[in-house]
Amino acid sequence: MGQMFDRQVAGPTLHTQKQVTKISDISQLPPELALQILKNLNATDLCLAACVWQTLANDEILWLGLCKSNWGYASVYKRARDEGISFRRIYLQLDEGTLRFNAGQGLQYFLENRLIDDVCEEICQFFHNTRKLRSVEKRKLLQTRRDILERLVELQSYENQFLPNALRQFFAKLDAPEDRNEYLSILIENFSKRFHECNKDLGLSTETIYVLCFSLILLSIDLTSPHVKNKMSKREFIRNTRRAIINGTLSDELAGHLYDNIYLIGHVARSATTAN
Repeated sequence: MGQMFDRQVAGPTLHTQKQVTKISDISQLPPELALQILKNLNATDLCLAACVWQTLANDEILWLGLCKSNWGYASVYKRARDEGISFRRIYLQLDEGTLRFNAGQGLQYFLENRLIDDVCEEICQFFHNTRKLRSVEKRKLLQTRRDILERLVELQSYENQFLPNALRQFFAKLDAPEDRNEYLSILIENFSKRFHECNKDLGLSTETIYVLCFSLILLSIDLTSPHVKNKMSKREFIRNTRRAIINGTLSDELAGHLYDNIYLIGHVARSATTAN
């Protein structure tokens, strides 16, 4: 019995004698582990870390990861290794280009420094894979570059999505104008074509989708604006939508579901729906 007791207390006694080794210098760690630690730093902290651990903090894998987490695609990525361009330098240039773009200087810096090739597809991939660009500045550029706008819409996928939700996703990528103008019509036209391509089984024509999009935007205004006292009812929306769709059919059930979505979730194009 005494032997059993001794064995039972031996484990805890040994456990309390274990020492935890503290390492204050990550250069003492295996390189793979040290890099995993540094991956948690942002660009500013990584630059500071380079003052102490220059080799580790300037690792190309770390800076490539930072580049792609902020700008998912840039033409320069493909030739960086062949031309001996460090990804730390690329990060700093992309950051500078973003600041200038958001300040209203357009793509000039990106193009002059060969960060993006001056080709429609390359510019579209860059826009599609980054969220750091101000939507207002993107809208200004897209209003003058119809080729980029059309290709950006083609890169979107709306398969098996409910129309109002797809519209919200669309306007999250391509900012709606502040006024209901020609540019908004161009956006809706391109969206309608793409939504139709992704959901041909729905049986809705491009023209019907186009009409429905504007109906949903107007319904958004009606239901969310504090200036509209007499809100549109579901019955009124169904009747008005049925009248608007001339060359096509839309079931009252589907129209009712569209109404419910806007009523419960809210507007589909914030900028357009806040215009007076």
